[in-house]
Amino acid sequence: MNEILDYFEYVGNQFVGIGVIDIIDILLVALLFYWTFKFVRDRRAGKLLVGLVLLVAVLLLSELLEMRALNFILTNLFSIGLIAIIIVFQPELRSLLEKVGGESLKNFRGKLDSDTAATIRSAIGEICVAAESLSASKTGALIVFERSTKLGDHIRTGTIIDAVTSSFLLGNIFWNKAPLHDGAVIIRQGRVHAAGCFLPLSTNNEIVKELGTRHRAAIGMSENSDAVVLVVSEETGTISVVVDGVLKRGFTRQTLEEYLTPLLIGDDKNIAGRMKGKFFGKGGDKKDERK
Repeated sequence: MNEILDYFEYVGNQFVGIGVIDIIDILLVALLFYWTFKFVRDRRAGKLLVGLVLLVAVLLLSELLEMRALNFILTNLFSIGLIAIIIVFQPELRSLLEKVGGESLKNFRGKLDSDTAATIRSAIGEICVAAESLSASKTGALIVFERSTKLGDHIRTGTIIDAVTSSFLLGNIFWNKAPLHDGAVIIRQGRVHAAGCFLPLSTNNEIVKELGTRHRAAIGMSENSDAVVLVVSEETGTISVVVDGVLKRGFTRQTLEEYLTPLLIGDDKNIAGRMKGKFFGKGGDKKDERK
């Protein structure tokens, strides 16, 4: 009985010794683990991480059971493990750092100025009109909205246009006999900045097979940046939007405009909440699709 009381007294003393800095430290570590888990959960890194954990478990087991040969091999393997992890996880680490930096810049940047917000709002309206027209004619389209992560590497693969966004311009670019129709259009601050751009394809093997190269490029772009990507299917005319690797399908002109506005301008966040329940909460194809 005295041992139990001593134990509870010891635990109580540990809690008494916790200060404000300790609480902040625990919260930061918890957030670090949470964001790491959230980032790798639906990516290729998740499977690699599971394999790494299994190797660590085997190493501990070999040491416990005195399996000298196996322990020797695994110990030497882990001696260069940090470099190997950096090499294997290089795409995921780069994406993580870009998104962390992008979120930090977004928080410091604050709200858009009125002129830029008005330009983006006008561009959203024109793009939604274009998307409706392209969907009706089953003309494929791929439009990338640049946000805090700069897309200069991808812009350099295309042709600089730097023009006012209009539905007629986008219709001409994606006309199937136009020289730039196969690439992506990149929208920067509400203007058509470049066209015919090449985007990285997603390496996620669990993407549904019915999605073609255009959709895989959209998912890959959103996995490697904070960009919002609009896709019009050439086969079905379905309008889709990809954010953070998650693809949502079945938009109309009105629902597309209501969905894009809070994402790109940042105001009226309640619209996004209402749309999530009203638009994506019902059946059909209006759902998240990672795989």
